[in-house]
Amino acid sequence: MARGIIAVLSIGLTVFALADCVQTEDDKIRGIPKWVWIALVVLLPWVGPITWLVVGKDRPTRGGGEPPHRGGPTAPDEDPDFLRKLDDDIRRERRERTQGDQGDGTSGTDGPKSGPTGS
Repeated sequence: MARGIIAVLSIGLTVFALADCVQTEDDKIRGIPKWVWIALVVLLPWVGPITWLVVGKDRPTRGGGEPPHRGGPTAPDEDPDFLRKLDDDIRRERRERTQGDQGDGTSGTDGPKSGPTGS
């Protein structure tokens, strides 16, 4: 049973390291060419995959580096141009609404209309 678990772990580690090695860009690989790393990972169980995972590629440092910077706003409410346009649209709609209310004669300032008197 222990041999089976060790074999499964070895295969899993090899597959993980091999996939990581194949997907890594060439400029991020340290030391030796990618094809040599692939051969080491496949041909040297435990040693090849662990060596690849420890020293094979440049990895971002933890703690000391700053968080990744995103290029632009992440949501519409963080975009100043979007907020400015939204504010302009709201002001325009309010202005049109108030001009429409004043222009239709229903403001109530004319007083009651007098009809024909029939005496």
